[in-house]
Amino acid sequence: MNWTLEVVPVPVTDMDRAKSFYADQVGFGVDLDDEVSPGVRIIQMTPPGSRCSIAMLQGMPGAPGGRAMAPGTLHGLQLCVTDIEAAREELVARGVDVSPVRSLGASGWQEGKGGTWNSFLTFDDPDGNSWVVQEAPSELSER
Repeated sequence: MNWTLEVVPVPVTDMDRAKSFYADQVGFGVDLDDEVSPGVRIIQMTPPGSRCSIAMLQGMPGAPGGRAMAPGTLHGLQLCVTDIEAAREELVARGVDVSPVRSLGASGWQEGKGGTWNSFLTFDDPDGNSWVVQEAPSELSER
């Protein structure tokens, strides 16, 4: 039996602002924006080429025994791309405040690309949830 990660909840304060950021600036596709029951709105979005989506929830009761995340507390979500410099250029062109491309060297983080699997950039959404983008050597289907 496969256990697939398919949806990650992202806590936000303003659903419409977050939807605009992820769709218009980061380039995620909008899969669903619906009031699924009175007072419960779900926006589900998927990065291009991904099988895992993010979901922003409003009015959804927490799962029994679960804990709520405050907006801005989700850190380290990671996306992979095959061309980190092109990804950075696209995000900058869309108005995202994105870090320089960095790699991990002998004395810590340094600006510039590194070797295979060692090139990264970061950005935050409007609430402060943080993302890491890593350069992969090939598309997921080829690994």
